[in-house]
Amino acid sequence: MLESKAGELAGAIWTALDGKEGLNQKDLKKAAKIKADKDLFLGLGWLLREGKIDAQEVEGELVYNLK
Repeated sequence: MLESKAGELAGAIWTALDGKEGLNQKDLKKAAKIKADKDLFLGLGWLLREGKIDAQEVEGELVYNLK
């Protein structure tokens, strides 16, 4: 059940990042319509593990981009 949720969240994050130059945590949550930080991190973890996104620190904040 959790794997299914992680996959759905990863899909929402992927869609939110598609065509963007990078989003920080706050903007990514808003764009992906994810309410809880734990859900955001679940989806991000899935995508990071699969090597689909990059995370870089910019001015003290993590910024996420599609590879």
